[in-house]
Amino acid sequence: MKPVRTVEAIQAIREACQVAASVLARMVDAVEVGVNTYDLDQLGRKLIAEHGADSACFNYRHQSNVFPAYTCISVNEEIVHGIGRLQRVIAPGDLVSLDVVVRYRGMIGDNATTVGVGPVSKANQALLDTTRESLHHAIGLARAGNRVGDISNAVERFIKPHKYGIVREFVGHGVGSGMHEPPQIPNFGPRGRGALLKPGMALAIEPMINLGRPEIEMLDDGWTAVTRDRLPSAHFEHTVLITESDPEILTLLKN
Repeated sequence: MKPVRTVEAIQAIREACQVAASVLARMVDAVEVGVNTYDLDQLGRKLIAEHGADSACFNYRHQSNVFPAYTCISVNEEIVHGIGRLQRVIAPGDLVSLDVVVRYRGMIGDNATTVGVGPVSKANQALLDTTRESLHHAIGLARAGNRVGDISNAVERFIKPHKYGIVREFVGHGVGSGMHEPPQIPNFGPRGRGALLKPGMALAIEPMINLGRPEIEMLDDGWTAVTRDRLPSAHFEHTVLITESDPEILTLLKN
């Protein structure tokens, strides 16, 4: 991955990430018992449009599959790329993962979070807290001079003592004018390996952690990944800019 070198391009990514963060925050506020995930997705569509941005998910193509929703909404055993549906109604105790990716001024903003709809079991709350903490632990390694493997290993070392399953089939990635750019950023692996981190790189770091086993299955819709043992999963993501000093979390919503 080549670093984003121009001041203008970096500013455009900052703005795209703030749009994505704003939309995500509003969607989080709308998550409650009785709401269906189709209506949540339509809220995301409306909010993205209000910002003058486009959904990078809508009509995204993978082989012969076309993604039909504006955001990714995954509930409980759904890990990532869930499609909002009228019949999927949020219930007490659910874990709802929201993933918002926008294109604004030609650049991508990408972030995700998982919300517990109370009352949440102690096991599910621990999964949420640990996955969120693993992301922030990994971001601390997103520094010029380190390598992608240092980020990956930070997640794995943080998660391993909890004996959760680390999803291997889906990984973080670079962002810029495209939604999925090099380098790939797994949530596992040895330190000191992979691409060298340089100032100007924008990285989407996103631990996807299962309460049970790491194995996944794909639903017939061709998009939704679920845990094979059907235990819950959590997903947290920030887009981070590599700088000359501390990492800058671009999707940390500013007031």
